[in-house]
Amino acid sequence: VQLVESGGGLVQAGGSLRLSCAYSGSIFSNNPMGWYRQAPGKQRELVAVINWAGTTDYADSVKGRFSISRDNAKNTVLLQMNSLKPEDTAVYYCNAVGRPYPGWGQGTQVTVSS
Repeated sequence: VQLVESGGGLVQAGGSLRLSCAYSGSIFSNNPMGWYRQAPGKQRELVAVINWAGTTDYADSVKGRFSISRDNAKNTVLLQMNSLKPEDTAVYYCNAVGRPYPGWGQGTQVTVSS
């Protein structure tokens, strides 16, 4: 079982980034997948979810700015982030939703400067 996130970086407010997550392991098959984030000193929060059929849901804080997608054949989940704000600064992780795998990936750092 493996979760590998990539695509983070430093961007100015209003900019865009696309995060990618490659996952392996049968425990993720047919399960909803999501992107989570954790800012310094804060709890990890779920910001975007996509189920096997492609139905999506978003936290209010990112609705209209972030878009999640998945390629089931390639075992990847993407997060397109537009109109980024300084408060989006965090380490971003992907994992299953509902029953996350306990072995989280290393995450990818997103830093948005004002």
